[in-house]
Amino acid sequence: MAGISSLGIGSGVLNSDLVDQLVAAERKPTETRLTQKTEQAEALLSAYGKLRSAVTELRLPMRQLSSPDNLKAFSASSSNEDIGVSVDATKASRGTYSVEVTSLASAQALASQAVFDDRDTTSVGQGTLELSVGEKNTSITIDSSNDTLQGLANAINESDAGVSAGVIDTGSGYQLVLSADDTGTANAVSISVSDDNGGTNTDNQGLSRFAFNSGMDADAGLTETIAASDAVMSINGIEVTRSTNTFENVIDGLTFDIKAEGTSTIKVDQDLDAVADRVQGFVDKFNGLQSTIDSLAGFNAEAGTGSLLTGDSTVRNIQNQLRQILTRVVPGMEDASVRSLADVGITTDWETGGLEFDREAFKEQLASNPDDVTALFAEQGRTSDSQVEFVRSGTTTQPGEYAINVTQAATQGTLVADSAIANTVTVDDSNDEFTLEINGELSTNIKLTHGTDISAQAVVEDIQAQLDSGVNLGLGSGESVQVELGADNKLRFTSGKYGSESSVNVTSAEGGSVMGLSVANGTAGLDVAGTIDGQVAEGDGQVLYLGSGSGDASGLQVRILGEETGNRGSITFVEGVAERTVDMVTNMVGADGAIEARTDGLNRELEQIQESQVRLEERITAYRERLVSQFSAADSLISQLNSTRDYVSQQLAALAPNSSSDS
Repeated sequence: MAGISSLGIGSGVLNSDLVDQLVAAERKPTETRLTQKTEQAEALLSAYGKLRSAVTELRLPMRQLSSPDNLKAFSASSSNEDIGVSVDATKASRGTYSVEVTSLASAQALASQAVFDDRDTTSVGQGTLELSVGEKNTSITIDSSNDTLQGLANAINESDAGVSAGVIDTGSGYQLVLSADDTGTANAVSISVSDDNGGTNTDNQGLSRFAFNSGMDADAGLTETIAASDAVMSINGIEVTRSTNTFENVIDGLTFDIKAEGTSTIKVDQDLDAVADRVQGFVDKFNGLQSTIDSLAGFNAEAGTGSLLTGDSTVRNIQNQLRQILTRVVPGMEDASVRSLADVGITTDWETGGLEFDREAFKEQLASNPDDVTALFAEQGRTSDSQVEFVRSGTTTQPGEYAINVTQAATQGTLVADSAIANTVTVDDSNDEFTLEINGELSTNIKLTHGTDISAQAVVEDIQAQLDSGVNLGLGSGESVQVELGADNKLRFTSGKYGSESSVNVTSAEGGSVMGLSVANGTAGLDVAGTIDGQVAEGDGQVLYLGSGSGDASGLQVRILGEETGNRGSITFVEGVAERTVDMVTNMVGADGAIEARTDGLNRELEQIQESQVRLEERITAYRERLVSQFSAADSLISQLNSTRDYVSQQLAALAPNSSSDS
């Protein structure tokens, strides 16, 4: 078959230019339609992207307002910059406090009285140093490998004993200096020596030159250059002591950082402007969303023209849902002082559809009705029983009032000693140590203080002090255990945790029994049990909750305090404007939301357009090939006809002279 480059040779008409024109004419209608559909789909995708962004922007300020803590926003001030104060708005409350700092916490510092000729060669003596810092005891061996002043300092630093060591060049020799890592009298340092090869362990010869305790001869061992001291501060005349210069958990929500002695007046007030700023942030984002909607879906009545998303059902749905949330009376607050956004100065501009914010009206309502304003924005559970606390709701919890009934109160894990202890006891190496396992996870070793004629109550106080400051217990882990002496003189331990995971067990006891304690498991705690809204609820410690599929109260969680069972009143769940808006936005922009559905539909449409374009190219290619084939055949035929014509013409021309001569 003749190539397209040879087309038209025979006819002079059926050439490649004609093929291109016919192919272009065939392609144009479909290609134009697909291009228009592509541009429209891409424009809609861009529009929905802008809409999604504007809707999502609304979620952050509303999420902030959905937290009750963010609607408290307390601030604290100090009249003395050396007595700093910070505030936790979730725990603070209004108040004014007079503070006087009479002492700062300091870390103990010690120095060797002996002066050494060289830090790296002069022997300091060999043996064992026993360092005691607070509850921590550390043994350090000094032998031929580190029998120098610098070697001793290095060994102390590497031991992690709670003490830092250094060597000072005084100009006339070298001295060892020590300082406790932490401040306070509880971290005072005590050092004893054993196996001293330079003399006895207390003769101030050899290694005993580095011994120290508060009862030592002032001319022996190390000398105290800075005494350990606690920080002492009085708040409204009540003296408070801490081992550091940071005072926490003295007043709920306040932390004091002191730098110098002196007095100060501390004022804690609700920061109304900070809350108003958060509300203003919500109003600004909402108005930004409204502006975006106007640009994407607005209608110009004068020109009679609309925008890309004018009349779009997704846009109408967003506007309708927001309008319903922002203008309604919040369910459960029909009889409250504050019932809707309009009551706190947030109103709708009927001309623009945006919101207007009366900042002063809002602050006035927040100051006068803080609980109602909080409920207006955030979720809140209002209980009729003061010992029932709202914990949280679920994603499907509906506003309403729900009855609470308790069939079993939560209990704590306990352990009681097998036998009583005497009113006074002797503690020595044979009965000074036992180990407790707490809540099935943590373990702490108790080593009693040695002595004779120790009262039973003193033993209890010794154990409690170790439990409170133990490595695995106390503030560090969030776990706690209380010990007391029962009327029968038996030690009784109670876990600070409630529920089936709460327990206290003895896992080891020196000599088989220590103060009436032997290896044994205590009584585990019980989880709370009962119903919410007539539905059987699950218990986790003191928290009673409903899982999914439990009706309108699904996901609701309450904490049951006290031991009372039976009817515990009711809880009224209020879902504020902010909480409801966050849920709406999350659903709208989520994987199953309306915007995602429209976006997915448009992306599928673009894929179909691309498939149509591929099919168009295949059809056009086949059409071109068919034209070329037809044109080639026609051109070949025309060429043959032309050849025949030329032959006949030649023959006729050849015959013409003969005819002339014959005549």
